Amino acid sequence: MKKRINKSERKFQSAGGLQRSSQKPKDLNVHARSQWRWTWTKMALLSLCILSASVPFLLHLLSDSIDLSRPSDIGLNHTLNIYLKPEEGVKVGVWHTVPEHRWKEAQGKDLDWYEKALGDGSPIFIYLHGNKGNRSALHRIGIANVLSAVGIHVLALDYRGGLKCFGDSTGEPTEAGLCTDVLYLYHWVKARSGNSLVCVWGHSLGSGVATTTAVKLLEQGKQFDAIILEGAFLNARMETNKLTEHPFTWFYWKFPYIQYFLFNPLKNKDLNLPNHENLQKIRTPLMILHAEDDHLVPFASAQELFRTAKKAQNSDERVKLVPFDASLGYLHNGLYKDPGLPNIIREFVQSLMT
Repeated sequence: MKKRINKSERKFQSAGGLQRSSQKPKDLNVHARSQWRWTWTKMALLSLCILSASVPFLLHLLSDSIDLSRPSDIGLNHTLNIYLKPEEGVKVGVWHTVPEHRWKEAQGKDLDWYEKALGDGSPIFIYLHGNKGNRSALHRIGIANVLSAVGIHVLALDYRGGLKCFGDSTGEPTEAGLCTDVLYLYHWVKARSGNSLVCVWGHSLGSGVATTTAVKLLEQGKQFDAIILEGAFLNARMETNKLTEHPFTWFYWKFPYIQYFLFNPLKNKDLNLPNHENLQKIRTPLMILHAEDDHLVPFASAQELFRTAKKAQNSDERVKLVPFDASLGYLHNGLYKDPGLPNIIREFVQSLMT
């Protein structure tokens, strides 16, 4: 039986049909826009991930592309590149940066001038950097510039290891080899520096090389005039199982598997470099610098090293711990940015002369 539809019902159905017809394209447009927004959001997130993952590669490639024999190409106009040969078949690269007040004199000068400059009475720091990369890394240049600005000669060493590890140096990076490189540089500097202070600054992996070399010097009846440790670990086995320092290590630190594939050439080397044990033997004036937000070497390591050194030297004056507040965001590599660092260094060096 057919249902009869009156005119009013027909009009209502017709209007409803028109309404549904008019709403349908609008709904489709809203859905399409939503899909497009989601697609663009996914593309943006993917691009961000790719960019974040590729930046360290690009920094790595750019660092390796720098001609380390020409520091002036990156604005270091009072720095000379030097190659030394600690052993047969081993060549290590060194940048000698003179005190900033001598930068005009340094223009166009050769190795002979730079060697003689070491005897001008200004303090000298041998700078030992961290794992991988080379002396041209931004934070390493940053420390050299800070030291130069307060009147210090800086000799920044790339350990043996070649392009796979440390810049344009050659040879195989072993614990004994790294220390041999530093010992050779120390004696090379002492032969040219007269009565100038000769100190060592070790950052991260370089802290272990610094203290291990200091112990070896003690066995020779010699010692550094002072030691500064930045971002120092308890021993190298802890450090080399972590990531190499670069500005984006926080990203890779979230993905531990990355460390087995990227930028960690020392991971399979038998390195110990025990700061904790070494500081029990050392009686050299010591300053430990550490950021409280260091994400690679916890601040607790600095506190432990400070307690060990203070007990060994039985002195509140010869051992100092300088923390940098976590709110500053310096992490593992950023202490060179601190505006108070020049005065901290200046006061420490002046204390060595009294």
